[in-house]
Amino acid sequence: MADALTPLRVTRLDADGLHRHREVLVDVYAEVYADRVSDPFFSPSRYWERLVVYGMRDGFTLVAGHVGEDLVGYAMGFPLPEWTGWWKGLNEAVDPALLAEDGTRTFAITEIMVRRPWQRQGHARALHDALLSGRPEQRGALLVLPSNGPAQAAYRSWGWARLAGLRPFEDGPVYDAMVLNALPRR
Repeated sequence: MADALTPLRVTRLDADGLHRHREVLVDVYAEVYADRVSDPFFSPSRYWERLVVYGMRDGFTLVAGHVGEDLVGYAMGFPLPEWTGWWKGLNEAVDPALLAEDGTRTFAITEIMVRRPWQRQGHARALHDALLSGRPEQRGALLVLPSNGPAQAAYRSWGWARLAGLRPFEDGPVYDAMVLNALPRR
């Protein structure tokens, strides 16, 4: 493992890169979600199914962070198209104007994960900012488990606000849907 003071090197991958790096990406997922992989929804094979679909979205982007040769973690997402189903499954009333998408309004983060040895060192924030920086969309959207206190606290400190509870998949958990009303610019 590289020294913790070694700077994070961020690289971008598109859908082709997603497929080329399948094994290592799924390995990181299995490590980060080790306490949940017995739940079929959180199984590595089910995760890969979701990644394949995400990778087919126009504008899909994945940023990977390395310290030395070690993959620290990654973040990914895509712009929500006008016909998106992202907001289906809300379990609270929300102003419909907040849910209107036109293909350029919202960039959805589908995952930010950092391997345990590298957590609490600012890498999640660096990946978050690298993924969102310079994006043309007006705002961001993401889903986070209500029980994930560290992630909840981090997102709130980065400017995210809870919109409502949302169950995006019939067999999945209810997440907190969060929005960031202004993306970071660089």
